[in-house]
Amino acid sequence: MTVESIIGITSGLIGIGTFAALQWDKYKKRPIYDLFQQLVDTNLSPKEQKAILRRINKRLGGHQISDEYIQSFNLKDMKREAIFKDICLKNSIYPTSEICRRFLNADMRQFRKEYDEIQERKSKDSVAAKEVSATQPRKKDQAVYMSELLMEKHPETCKKLIAILEKYNTKYFFIKGTNDIWCRDYMPVRTESGKLIQFKYDPSYLKGKPEWEALRSDVHLICELNGLKVQESRINLDGGNVLICDGRAIISNRVFKENPDLDKDYIKNELARLLECEIIFIPDQKTDTIGHADGMVRFVDRNTILGNNLAAEYDNWRQPMLEILKEYKLSYIDVPFNIPKYDRKHPLNAEGIYVNYLEVNNLIVVPKFGLDEDQEALEIIKKAFPDRQVESIEYNDVAKEGGVINCSTWVL
Repeated sequence: MTVESIIGITSGLIGIGTFAALQWDKYKKRPIYDLFQQLVDTNLSPKEQKAILRRINKRLGGHQISDEYIQSFNLKDMKREAIFKDICLKNSIYPTSEICRRFLNADMRQFRKEYDEIQERKSKDSVAAKEVSATQPRKKDQAVYMSELLMEKHPETCKKLIAILEKYNTKYFFIKGTNDIWCRDYMPVRTESGKLIQFKYDPSYLKGKPEWEALRSDVHLICELNGLKVQESRINLDGGNVLICDGRAIISNRVFKENPDLDKDYIKNELARLLECEIIFIPDQKTDTIGHADGMVRFVDRNTILGNNLAAEYDNWRQPMLEILKEYKLSYIDVPFNIPKYDRKHPLNAEGIYVNYLEVNNLIVVPKFGLDEDQEALEIIKKAFPDRQVESIEYNDVAKEGGVINCSTWVL
């Protein structure tokens, strides 16, 4: 065989290999729409259908469509739109305009309306079930957990809080193995069905200095030391940025900044799946280093929230917030808040934030700071919760460090 023929054969093989590689690469990167079109092909075997669903799942960022759903998937005689609806409803994937277009190349506005109605019915059924169960003796009450460091660093305030809890027969415990007092942020988030979701705890505000890094608690160690069984998520999210009520959750947009390596749609859909509810993303405060939702608003019920006085907020937060309220038909109750003057010793001072109260069982504990707004804020919160016991507690020494009562407690 001549040198020329060897070169010719080798070149041909390389060409074929390159062509095949390009075709495979193109196949791997096929958009969801094309894969979904292929999925509805009735000639595919169940095994092939499941393989396509897994590829679609990867395009969504992974872990959007549950393994259980994929394993039990049966095409039957369903058409494209019916399959899409089934995927969304059974996997808690909110049918945003972008998601609809990725699957169907069309916006499904009517389905969004149906989806919301279904979620609302579920919420009403849940509320009805709670009302029935409320007439029965409660098998399990919620308990308040605090870092051991809260008693060590702020013993007087901690004892006052414990006195209020004992007054209302509320159990309390101390968490082992923590590095700071803000247990709400590094402890798991509990869903309404009882699951504990442990998000990644790597906040940007604890980076840059060794003393900040030392404050980041090891969530795996804490769960192990305290005997908690959790479902882990790779999303970087503090518990103080998650508020849940009757099938809805409020989270600030800070979650997207904390996860620059994750696709935005993946974050949205994964949070809806993990938290088992509709997610409402509110704007974060650009001037707020931490950006947690619990420093801005709190749920009264599914359709009502308490929040820092809108008229006193910055325009770049108030305007988008008003749009959110309109979109989700949320009523907003203004609560006064006081922005403390900058203090070099306490740059994260949270004095004056009243919405960061503790809510446990039938009790709400509101912070007070020795400010003119203390009584007004307390009365507004009492009026919003006429069926609850509402107490107040001085919390200045803790607030100066950057958080208030909800930040320094965890409820289970």
